[in-house]
Amino acid sequence: MKNRNLESAWAYHNGTKHSYQSIRTNAHHLDWENQPIPFKIYSKLEPIPLPQHLSPSGRPALSAISVVNTPAETQQGLAVQTLAEILYLSAGITKRKSYPGGEILFRAAACTGALYHIDLYVVCGDLPGLEAGVYHFGPHDFALRRLRKGDYRAVIARASGEEASIVNAPAVVTCASTYWRNAWKYQARAYRHCYWDNGTILANFLAAAAARKLPAKVVVGFVDATVNQLLGLDTNREAALTLVALGDHASEGVKSSAAVEPLALETMRLSKEEIDYPAIRAMHEASSLESEAEVATWRREAQQEGDKRAHGGEEEKRLFLLRPLSDEAIPQDTIEQVIQRRGSTRQCSHESITFTQLSTMLDRATRRIPADFLNETEASLNDVYLIVHAVEDLPPGAYLFRRERRAVELLKEGNFRREAGYLGLGQEIPADCSVDVFFLADLNHALERFGNRGYRAAQLEASIMGGKLYLSAYAQRLGASGLTFFDDDVTDFFSPHGAGKSVMFLIALGKSAKPKKGLTVI
Repeated sequence: MKNRNLESAWAYHNGTKHSYQSIRTNAHHLDWENQPIPFKIYSKLEPIPLPQHLSPSGRPALSAISVVNTPAETQQGLAVQTLAEILYLSAGITKRKSYPGGEILFRAAACTGALYHIDLYVVCGDLPGLEAGVYHFGPHDFALRRLRKGDYRAVIARASGEEASIVNAPAVVTCASTYWRNAWKYQARAYRHCYWDNGTILANFLAAAAARKLPAKVVVGFVDATVNQLLGLDTNREAALTLVALGDHASEGVKSSAAVEPLALETMRLSKEEIDYPAIRAMHEASSLESEAEVATWRREAQQEGDKRAHGGEEEKRLFLLRPLSDEAIPQDTIEQVIQRRGSTRQCSHESITFTQLSTMLDRATRRIPADFLNETEASLNDVYLIVHAVEDLPPGAYLFRRERRAVELLKEGNFRREAGYLGLGQEIPADCSVDVFFLADLNHALERFGNRGYRAAQLEASIMGGKLYLSAYAQRLGASGLTFFDDDVTDFFSPHGAGKSVMFLIALGKSAKPKKGLTVI
């Protein structure tokens, strides 16, 4: 089985690391005349307009992002209105800004380089206001386009190894990436971004669904070829990344579906030329699951009790217990308001945030994610490290978030603004912000347990938590920005505690300042 050839994941990971030398010797430049369009557009399919009205949920954002399970007795049904709202809040266009050369369209979730290479597809049975079918969501005109007519949920259910949440879902949303739309700027490292940008979308998706009392679960285990074929994806250029079960109609069961015939649907050309990065395809193929039996085995192993991983074998140093806001004291800005307000901070001030604000962000963003690769005994594949610059009641320094203690542990004290700026690819934001949050995973552990697919899972989980930090920052009128990094230098900085771990995601948190002209965020 390809998924168990772990050398493939290491080859990709090590081959796409950033270092001071690699950045400065890379001759790649941005060919603006060849920049791909940020949408997948089906040229000859008629749009099915979605309802434009966004109903307020009334659910505070900090409440919505922290939901783990939606109790059965409170669950709501799924109709096209609700589906439209969740799609909008996950991947819709929330702002438009005109400039002399055209118009910038801002999306609901953060994306590396604002290149928006993740597309959402819906596989559903008959819903109020929408016939059963396979659909593509077009943010550019806020419409669905039907790729297949009929109920194909049984195909998805079998591909998932009969994952219960998929079997019972009235709709399954699939997230897929068109590689070139991100690789245009980031080259082979774009495969990491597939899961970074999928994760920030899913953070929004889970919160929007929870606010509407709809259960949602992220599913990483499925037969890749089956899902790609159902969606008609060209696997040389694009691939399905994750499934999300939306809703729960346990009484329906899985019904038979029509045969999956090949699709040949014309899409608009992305750019004059597409450059292929074989390392992306190689990594995706190496982490693919090839049969329903393999998926079922993979999921059983995923749900077994996780290792009780020690945190470096060191004695605990100075612990600072979190002081998060209670449910009654959190800001009441709704999830809709926060998502529509969210941006990516272009410059941070040196101003301090409070320890209560940081505590609230960590507390809300790190609660268990409903996903098929996580369970009660191992709530996370990632450890959360921080470089604190300006947080009231917290000494500047490097910290570890102790999930089980709901506390942060001081690893080393000191002013590390200069070091943080360097680690964040020499940019100003990680040096100027209040706190940098790094997600580091023990890839040896993840790959041993999940095979190469563990690389997908570790990246995705970190970015979902990162997406939740985005939302929890903006819910408190703070700023946030996702950044890239010098891989091995981050590990070295947090060593000996972080030794042997790999960086999955970085986000800077703090108070926004007016951007300087020419500032670039990578």
